[in-house]
Amino acid sequence: MNRRQFMTTLAAAGAGTLLLGKSSLTFPSVNPDVSADPFRIISLGKSGLKTTLIGMGTGFNGYNRSSAITRAGKGVAEAVIRHAYEKGIRYFDCADTYGTHPYTKEALKSIPRDSYTIGTKIWVGQGGIPEAERPDANVVVERFRKELNTDYLDLVQIHCMTSADWTTQYKRQMDLLEDLKAKKIIRAHGVSVHSLEAMEAAAGSPWVDVVHVRINPYGEAMDRKDPALIIPVIEKLHKSGKGIIGMKLIGNGKFRNDSEKIDASLKYVLALGTVDMIIIGFELPEQIDNYAERVSRTLKTLNRK
Repeated sequence: MNRRQFMTTLAAAGAGTLLLGKSSLTFPSVNPDVSADPFRIISLGKSGLKTTLIGMGTGFNGYNRSSAITRAGKGVAEAVIRHAYEKGIRYFDCADTYGTHPYTKEALKSIPRDSYTIGTKIWVGQGGIPEAERPDANVVVERFRKELNTDYLDLVQIHCMTSADWTTQYKRQMDLLEDLKAKKIIRAHGVSVHSLEAMEAAAGSPWVDVVHVRINPYGEAMDRKDPALIIPVIEKLHKSGKGIIGMKLIGNGKFRNDSEKIDASLKYVLALGTVDMIIIGFELPEQIDNYAERVSRTLKTLNRK
């Protein structure tokens, strides 16, 4: 970030400081009673969904029904997902484009269904999945239920919206998902956004129960390079009662080998007070252990402020 961006971010984020080299980022104060447990149960806005603060993203580098863990092989994928559950994670973030439904099903098949939350996403744009056809949401959700061997899905979102008018463009799919929620086939619906314009549209839509937002202090793999432009829209989403899932905290993997940036990003996002939970694209069991320790340490630091 340049100096202007940093100063704007400082003003937007609130009080408290984390040093990053010779520059600084600010963090709002956090309720001292907040638990430092990285697997504590949170509410996703007013959606009715409750799950853990940390969720597992199964789609790191995911596209065309493939992701980092699927390319590593069936054994690896299932072992990572199972370890995430055993460690304490209760949210598993899937999507049609990731190809991880079968692996998630196998990893969790012996575990009571009501003890974890599955979120997944339908793909409505060009590319992304092998087929050219884009069946209606009710048809796709039925396939998802079979792939995951479940009677219901906790959350189904429309994936990767970039247009400011996506709520008009995909109104039919939104209505179909609303009908599925009324029938209790899905518990909540929403969207993952990949532009500031799409995020603004989500903030203004009463249909959105839960939204994925890209957020880190560096503007990496985000909807704007300046995080100060994103924070007010996230606040708007939060105030409207929508559940907010923070993604791309590690800059789509760019910071994966930079311990200082990982810790800075975790602290920045967890201190905002407007992001309900975070998802990380784990590839190995030891990464889950590592991030659990990092998040716990970060929460303890914030709780002391």
